[in-house]
Amino acid sequence: MSTVDDRWDDGLIARRVAGRPSTPTPDDHDHDPGRDPDPAVDAPEDGERRDPGLPVGGAYGGSLRVRLDALHELVGLSRARLETETLAEAGRVIDEATARSRLSNRHTVVAIAGATGSGKSTLFNTLAGVPVSETGLRRPTTSAPIALSWSEGAAGLLDRLAVPGRLRRRPLAGGAADADLQGLVLIDLPDHDSAVTAHRDQVDRVLALVDAVIWVVDPEKYADAALHERYLRPLAGHAEITFVVLNQIDRLSTEAADLVLDDLRRLLDDDGMALGEHGEPGATVLALSALTGEGVGELRDLLGRFVQDRSAPARRLAADVDAAARRLRPVYVADGRPGLGERSREDFAARLAVAVGATAAGEAAERAWRRNANRACGTPWLRLWRWYERTRDHGSSTDPRLESPAEEEPTARQRVEQAVRIVSDEASRGLPAPWAQAVREAAERGAEGLPEALDGLAVEAGEPAGRPPRPAWWPAAVLVQASMTLLQIFGALWLLGQIIGVLEPGLLPPVLVMLGGIVGGPLVEWACAAAAKGPARRYGDEAERGLREAAAACGRARVLDPVAAELMRYREVREQYVRVSTTSPHSHR
Repeated sequence: MSTVDDRWDDGLIARRVAGRPSTPTPDDHDHDPGRDPDPAVDAPEDGERRDPGLPVGGAYGGSLRVRLDALHELVGLSRARLETETLAEAGRVIDEATARSRLSNRHTVVAIAGATGSGKSTLFNTLAGVPVSETGLRRPTTSAPIALSWSEGAAGLLDRLAVPGRLRRRPLAGGAADADLQGLVLIDLPDHDSAVTAHRDQVDRVLALVDAVIWVVDPEKYADAALHERYLRPLAGHAEITFVVLNQIDRLSTEAADLVLDDLRRLLDDDGMALGEHGEPGATVLALSALTGEGVGELRDLLGRFVQDRSAPARRLAADVDAAARRLRPVYVADGRPGLGERSREDFAARLAVAVGATAAGEAAERAWRRNANRACGTPWLRLWRWYERTRDHGSSTDPRLESPAEEEPTARQRVEQAVRIVSDEASRGLPAPWAQAVREAAERGAEGLPEALDGLAVEAGEPAGRPPRPAWWPAAVLVQASMTLLQIFGALWLLGQIIGVLEPGLLPPVLVMLGGIVGGPLVEWACAAAAKGPARRYGDEAERGLREAAAACGRARVLDPVAAELMRYREVREQYVRVSTTSPHSHR
């Protein structure tokens, strides 16, 4: 997968990608020195060359235009997430759509392709009415594409196919004699099974650019695996612009020709190519003999209607978009409904709360509240004793084994990493591999500083700015506790005065006063401790909730929001992909 940009964006900046340079359509062509230039062929007709700033699919309308715009936007949104090779075919379709829309829409470019010895050049010459393409026993015969144009204005189209001027021809009849074929540009290709690699490369190049193709097969090699596996099966989606011609039927009996034709239809059906039978759209299959002319008239009539319909370029482009959508399906179509649900968000926040020690912080806050209550409402003698115990324990602890262990870090890095890993796995579950990887990388980038940020939150929670707030009844409790202490002191002084003879003897009253203070002090402390449980618990819960919310907000900003942005981007491209892959029976109109 391509490296994802370190800088996150919301996917909107890629919605409009600058238009690619259009395919040039030069005015100058190579001419055969032995042939005078034909103005009717070489001169462009009105409307052939279009505005260079024409939008993608400018010559097309309906759903095809919508699909092209969606494909253009889909590629723009996906460049930072998918490999260049993955988007190469879609980019090629966009470029070809732009290039073809700027050329003549009055012409239909049809290639004649076939294997060595299939008779395609003979058929080419028969349709032309004059020997144009060389035929014979020497194989391969056709070494370069030869063009046959029935009307003027096709120069730009032939430039796009890189057919030199010396290989551009006109049919024998020409002009109005072949009125039904006006607008047809026929290309005779080299043999697709040629031993010369350059010939096969030319076939592949031209087949990717023409509006339709006539496959010429013969009774001996119509089932050739190379033809079906390399061409017919991959181009099964282009059935509406495909003609499959069984040539050389003059060598077969009528019954044998029917059997071979039926077997050819079966093979095409196995290839996944729909057949245009019974009024259904699909490939046209027929038998003929280019040598004797049998069936050639039917092919000529079919070509005439096909050319005059003028929908072949759009049909070809719609099929190319379909093929690109099928290739892109694995990287855009998810299993199920991927996303980040509320349950996943809550679980992530809960794991961060555990990592940051929110529960422990709440318990510590509750203990601090109670300790503050005991200090305010406890008896002075008990507080003095507790102070003495703490001092004695602190001073007598000399064994290193009894020393308090080193304080652990406020957050557990492993718990944070585990929480991020779990939420990224849940968010990416069911996504296509590139988008799942983008989600995980977004989570990992956000988690880089998350443990340190949570540490800071834990430290702030462990060091409160001041004492916990006190309830309204604390002053009264402190006053009562001070009264109990004064009673003890007053009773002790009264008793002491009797002992030394300053006061009249009477043991019971001072003892009762002193005893009331001694018993009342702990009672007041116990009552305050009981009354402090509720406020202390609420104070601890509030401290825990505050730390939980702070940790959740930190995790949301650093991890969940980038993950959600990646999921949003995926939903955007998924919507565009749906528009690209949505076909219509009249998408080429």
